[in-house]
Amino acid sequence: MDTLQEEAKEQTALETTVPKSQTLTNVSDQKPISSGGKWHTTDFGLIPIPKRLRYHPDNPPFHFGLMLNASFGFASTFVVANLYYCQPLLIQLSESFNVSYDEISKVPTLVQAGYAVGLLLISPLGDLVRRRQLILLIVLLSTTLSIPLAVTSSLTVFLTFSFLVGFVSVTPQVLLPLAADLAPAHKRASALSVVFAGLLFGVLIARVFAGIIAQFTSWRVVYYLAIGLQAVVLLGSWALLPDFPAKNQGTGMTYQRILWTMGKYAVTEPVLIQACLVNMGSSASFSDFWVTLTFLLGGDPYNYSTLVIGLFGLVGMFGVAMGPFVGKAIDALPAYYASLVACIALIIFQVVQVIGNGISIAAVIIAVLGLDIFRQMLQTSLASNIFSIAPEARARLNAVYILSLFIGQVTGTSAGTYVFIHYGWRACALMTLGFAVWQIVILLARGPGLDSSSSTRRKRWIGWNGTGLEWKRKKLDDLDVEEKKDRSPETNIPDYDLEKGAAAATDSDAKTREEKNETQET
Repeated sequence: MDTLQEEAKEQTALETTVPKSQTLTNVSDQKPISSGGKWHTTDFGLIPIPKRLRYHPDNPPFHFGLMLNASFGFASTFVVANLYYCQPLLIQLSESFNVSYDEISKVPTLVQAGYAVGLLLISPLGDLVRRRQLILLIVLLSTTLSIPLAVTSSLTVFLTFSFLVGFVSVTPQVLLPLAADLAPAHKRASALSVVFAGLLFGVLIARVFAGIIAQFTSWRVVYYLAIGLQAVVLLGSWALLPDFPAKNQGTGMTYQRILWTMGKYAVTEPVLIQACLVNMGSSASFSDFWVTLTFLLGGDPYNYSTLVIGLFGLVGMFGVAMGPFVGKAIDALPAYYASLVACIALIIFQVVQVIGNGISIAAVIIAVLGLDIFRQMLQTSLASNIFSIAPEARARLNAVYILSLFIGQVTGTSAGTYVFIHYGWRACALMTLGFAVWQIVILLARGPGLDSSSSTRRKRWIGWNGTGLEWKRKKLDDLDVEEKKDRSPETNIPDYDLEKGAAAATDSDAKTREEKNETQET
């Protein structure tokens, strides 16, 4: 009875201190507040949440460490792989369904189209609903919708479910802004780099697995494997993902407004638009390189077999495995300079492949390693920068950012194939170098110093404001001050310290509340 009375007093104190309508905008920066102070114990009202993962403001359920971060990367790998299993299987699929190559080529097109629609319609929900439930739901859907792909004998059914699987395979795009929210500010780039590494692993490992399995067994085994791996992701998500209240509660935010503001960010935020333009060039160059690499290695002077060509994906995986080290390097640099270093390095490695491809296989290997490592560095640094625009809108910002990546992929694949077929590999290599030059031109057009001063300067589209070298050491306190500028006075509540696993009020927060109370009394 005494315990119940104490809990009631604590709840009353909480409701007195913080209005029920208030909500967090950034989990890593503030103590989450749920509408009405009711803390969920089940998912979807049916499935119990493990006790250690349940949210309660007085008992933080987790520490965002290596285990949780690695699970984000693992989930990203084996969900995004859904988009790429089909690519090495097109010949076997055409024979199995007894259709032409032209008809079966609709499969990768529909998968990618479904993914683009999912990016637009599903991933922004991360700013509106509980993300643990959202992730569990879309992983469950991607797992079950993969079953018809493994068993059907109808091309129409296969095409339909290819689109649907692509549509719900956006789990990594929910995990990316979630990692940015949960990770301590001074380790944010490192956390993002692990998720991006998982994404790139998924792109490479899907092709390797599918090619090897289909070489010795049926293509259907590839999709059975996909179902099993996603079931593991689903179980791991239930066992490891902490529950937190939905963002933007009590703000009147609706799904329609989420979509509207996403479009608004895409045309009004210079930082986001610059990142998207750079990202388009980077993804076009990357996809162009990997698609035409098959043609290069299969012809003179190499004449490698399909199996040997597939093994070059393992070289790419080594580059991707450098992701955590890349993230630490970005944490030690201002985001702009990390992007600049990556752009310069990408140009250098593109020059290596323009000169050396077709002469020595060593040049190909060096290019593969360099392009994978520094593209990952560029992606992570750009994402780290755009997530600072509006912490409460990270899912929407990420959706726009990843859509630009998708556009770049389509551009690079189609243009690269056309140029290679009509003009040869050297012309194609020069085009990828041109994409790399595009990246650095866009980056240099809007230099550092424009994003951390006044709001007026923050909206400048072109120019520099000094060198920005005074930001060389990004301290956690500096990041917290910058992010607090985006908070409204009413939501200036105690910070949520994930490293210590406890809610702690800073001196400035306490002073602000005291001044506010004195003003109200007056």
